[in-house]
Amino acid sequence: MRHQTKKHTLGKAQDQRKALLRSLCTELLTYGEIKTTMARAKALQPYAEKVISMAKKGDLNSRRLAGRYIFDKEIGQYIDTATGELFEKMPEGKKLPAQTVLRRLFSIIGVKYSSTNGGYTRIFRLPPRRGDASEMALIQLV
Repeated sequence: MRHQTKKHTLGKAQDQRKALLRSLCTELLTYGEIKTTMARAKALQPYAEKVISMAKKGDLNSRRLAGRYIFDKEIGQYIDTATGELFEKMPEGKKLPAQTVLRRLFSIIGVKYSSTNGGYTRIFRLPPRRGDASEMALIQLV
């Protein structure tokens, strides 16, 4: 018997499913909440919580592993990695790195949930989508 092999396949091949979850997780960590279908939100929840648990450790190995699960794109701000302070423009006299999703994950989100054991995301049901009546959901970081 194949016990405990259940996963959300989302009707896609493995490579497409991994790419979809990776992009959804990246957008969730960038904006804090996203609107998607209920099936995708339920598949994303354990994926995102696993990435946030990696960020809580904060070591180099966790940073490299988390890079496999999200796209490390720039957000358009600058971040002081020591304090986690954000700047829209480069401040005078400082040379700061651009904020990326991975830096945001480890310097802001990981610190925020350092004392919490799980339950980093929540799903709200939304009215069905107008075009195909698909069940919609709002998934957000708590």
